[in-house]
Amino acid sequence: MDNVQAGILAPIPKFASYLFFHALPNADLSAALLRLSQLADGTRMVIGLGQSLILALGHSIDGLHDFPSYALPGCDIPATPSALCCWLREDERGELIHLTRHIEQVLAGAFVLEQQVEAFKYKTGLDLTGYEDGTENPVGMAALTAAIVKDQGEGLDGGSFVALQQWLHDMPAFEAMSDQAQDHAIGRRKSDNEELEDAPESAHVKRTAQESFEPEAFVLRRSMPWANAGQAGFMFSAFGCSVAAFEAQLKRMVGAEDGIVDGLFQFTRPLTGSYFWCPPLKDGKLDLRAVGL
Repeated sequence: MDNVQAGILAPIPKFASYLFFHALPNADLSAALLRLSQLADGTRMVIGLGQSLILALGHSIDGLHDFPSYALPGCDIPATPSALCCWLREDERGELIHLTRHIEQVLAGAFVLEQQVEAFKYKTGLDLTGYEDGTENPVGMAALTAAIVKDQGEGLDGGSFVALQQWLHDMPAFEAMSDQAQDHAIGRRKSDNEELEDAPESAHVKRTAQESFEPEAFVLRRSMPWANAGQAGFMFSAFGCSVAAFEAQLKRMVGAEDGIVDGLFQFTRPLTGSYFWCPPLKDGKLDLRAVGL
């Protein structure tokens, strides 16, 4: 589909940066976005607009709302909205530095960079714990169905919603767990990625089995590890044709349905949580008609 930001469907890159911006008051946001739209190709740079930015432009996107927050025993899910997100994708880390500077210059006077997360591909696409992420990702047409908006009209079709969470791993706590305890927290055997039938109900794989929901809750995961200043974790990224599938999975993970908390919370926790709408493309550039541009 030539109207989809291609980076959404492409395999994860070797290196990436997630740039989160807030909008300055009384700034010309429209002009800055139009400048960005000429730079963004959807491949090296996947762009997401936050709800606050879309509302500031005098529009709304059906299905985009506040990120859900939970404060329950054993887990804390924060909501940390931003106006704008740029997911930069490169084979060379140095190129990310140049591209980040260019984007900041393009957005100067309207948006300020508030957070930057540097990410990378680990081996074949593993989390730093050694487990594979996205084993059950849909492929081909199933990926398009799960991740891409269709039949909603011009300026919307080809778009996508993305949920982003920066998770911080407690690596000493994880390493102190036995091999079996680690496998049971995930629900797969690390050595061969086989799903464990005898894993507890708290196992992450069982908590988030996409076909076990009604309706089925398929998302397209494009998560990547991150590390900085002695800390490390996972930048969770889930694209969907809406946010419904992600929210169904999250609700079950925190035990809001049955009191069973996902095994992941034994060694990791989210620091951030935000939703963005990723516009489609038109003639190879961002299509911003849905926000009046």
